[in-house]
Amino acid sequence: MTANPAQPGDDTALRRFNRTAEIATTDVIRTYSTSFGLATRLLGQRHRQHVRNIYAMVRIADEIVDGVAAEAGLDATAQSAALDSYVAETHRSMRSGYSSDLILHAFARTARECGIGEDLTRPFFDSMRADIARDSGFAAYDADAHAAYVYGSAEVVGLMCLQVFLRDADRTPSELDTLHRGARQLGAAFQNVNFLRDLADDTDRLRRGYLGGTERLTDADRDTWVDTIDRQLADARAAIPLLPKDSRAAVRSALALFAALTRRVAKTPADQLYQRRVRVPDPIKAVLAARAVLTTAMERDR
Repeated sequence: MTANPAQPGDDTALRRFNRTAEIATTDVIRTYSTSFGLATRLLGQRHRQHVRNIYAMVRIADEIVDGVAAEAGLDATAQSAALDSYVAETHRSMRSGYSSDLILHAFARTARECGIGEDLTRPFFDSMRADIARDSGFAAYDADAHAAYVYGSAEVVGLMCLQVFLRDADRTPSELDTLHRGARQLGAAFQNVNFLRDLADDTDRLRRGYLGGTERLTDADRDTWVDTIDRQLADARAAIPLLPKDSRAAVRSALALFAALTRRVAKTPADQLYQRRVRVPDPIKAVLAARAVLTTAMERDR
């Protein structure tokens, strides 16, 4: 213990703790998502760590409800309690700026600096609660349930990232409307592509049908969802020029990756989507990222 408590401006205990928290969130993204990790490396330095902090917070919550807690021996009631505890600590740390949980400490610092409030975190956690299995039956999501789940699980995450990108920016009300729509649509597209990629795991292990009321999608169902995703990606693409330049390459790269995934899903018979997860090879990911960087470099600053 030190004789004097660390002050927020001192390069002592608090700053070391902050740095350690950021290392922890960076390790989460490195472990769980090579694609998202690549995209964050394309962000300007002032955005990069904030987005990693957001990703880590939502990833841990997702793991609580997607099998880690169950594999550790927690039943549905205990999983709910674990998630409730995580939610409470998230919001407490957002109010205070501190948590003994390294991931939540890093997220809280981002939330406070970038203006991320409980209006975005609460819908996210509501969607996570919906994922806790309470029986062995198949959970089918109709259109309304799908829309509510996607808003909470994905669209608000896009809005959190937008809060990071725009925290020092000045945009007109019309531009903000376009940006907010773009952020939500990009999040929705990402989620819907992942639903199609994860049909086997969602259906067989998690017993969830996010894309409709049946346990098996047809090729026609797949085509309908691909059309929806294409429209969502188009809305998101239209908003990119309004972003600060130091965030555009990363968003473009992520959008291009999911557009490529969508094209591959569109060519995969529905029956095969239940057998294997569609992927984009790493060399193609690298090419898409390079194109995004080049396109952005040729644009004017904003």
